[in-house]
Amino acid sequence: MLVLLSLIGTQALIAATFLLRGPSQFGPNEHQRRQFELSVLLIATTPAEQRPLLVKQIDAAFPHLEMSLRDAAAVPPRSAHTPHALNEVARELGPLARVFAVEEPRGQPKAAIGLPDGATIVAAIPERRSRPPFWGGPWMTALVGVVVSLAIFALWADRALSTPLSEFARSAENFKLDGGDDPLPESGPDEIRALARALNRSRSRITALIDDRTRTLAAIGHDLRTPITRLRLRSEFIEDATQREHMLRDLDQMRSMLDAVLSFLRDGHNREAKTRIDLASALHSIADQFADLGHCVCYQGPEHAEALARPDDLHRAVTNLIDNAVRYGKQTIVRLDASPQRLVIEVEDDGPGIPDTRKARVIEPFVRGDDARNMNEASGFGLGLSIARAIAQSHGGELSLHDRAPHGLIVRMTLPRSGATTNESA
Repeated sequence: MLVLLSLIGTQALIAATFLLRGPSQFGPNEHQRRQFELSVLLIATTPAEQRPLLVKQIDAAFPHLEMSLRDAAAVPPRSAHTPHALNEVARELGPLARVFAVEEPRGQPKAAIGLPDGATIVAAIPERRSRPPFWGGPWMTALVGVVVSLAIFALWADRALSTPLSEFARSAENFKLDGGDDPLPESGPDEIRALARALNRSRSRITALIDDRTRTLAAIGHDLRTPITRLRLRSEFIEDATQREHMLRDLDQMRSMLDAVLSFLRDGHNREAKTRIDLASALHSIADQFADLGHCVCYQGPEHAEALARPDDLHRAVTNLIDNAVRYGKQTIVRLDASPQRLVIEVEDDGPGIPDTRKARVIEPFVRGDDARNMNEASGFGLGLSIARAIAQSHGGELSLHDRAPHGLIVRMTLPRSGATTNESA
């Protein structure tokens, strides 16, 4: 259809161009030249006493010839230049008349036709119409029209095909596991619509699969709490204090691991609505809670910074980051940088840090730090940073790890900001 419409449009444009400015508009004016010749022949063969009346009638019928009958004394002087059209007229008239060009002070060039009886006819010369230059001719006009029409069709086709593909790429990049994003519009050619339907069905199946997995694991976790509780009650009856303490520690670790896994599975597809919160006050409160427990944690940043976020998720993410920092360092700084475009939360510690080769891996689920972070089985399960990253991504942000000078680690969470106001006084 696109090719057919292009051909029809270009052919219509070419036809219109040649109808309006075709070769007939620029060729020799044969019709007017024939009028000139026939009028001269008619006057020459008419008796002398009837010629004035005939000339008036011809001048009234063909005013463009400007024909008049003059005496020999009233004929203008001869012109040095004889137009080509006048030579053709002379050949047509033959020995019947003498044809020569005359000079007029202004107006169209004229010719004088001397008749055998001495009368002279003066009339305008029917000149050839000049052809236009190549750049302004019908061929160039048609060529430009074809190029413009094809360019318009090509741009339309490119937009009609590239826009759905760009939507596919954007949808794939912003795919959310909670199913909160809108389905792709099924528009465009048949192949594009089929691809959009397939992608929408694929997204629905992936979301359903994740939901089923989460519900299954949540049910397993809920069911496991009952035997863990029974084991904890039975362990209280163990007479050996050392064995009892080890058993209780193992049970506590199992419960903590279970809670951490379920928390990780919930994050990334949380359906809690975003609300406007004072992020600066929330960070200050979290830092104070850790300080009350005896840790050296302080907050640096503005006193107030509003943000649109999920408060429980952000509280969990920042708590995990601070918990990691106080575990491996002596001093922790929670810093907030608020700008109109984004919010940057940094949790900085003075611990041993993480090597550059390990930074990308420790963010993955169930991957714990190396010996530089002094990890052991009771220190964690490798989910703190993964949960924080999932929460940051669910807010449209990102989480990254950076070195602190002279030693230590900076965990930076960058979040987009919309419609927030800030008071920069710290």
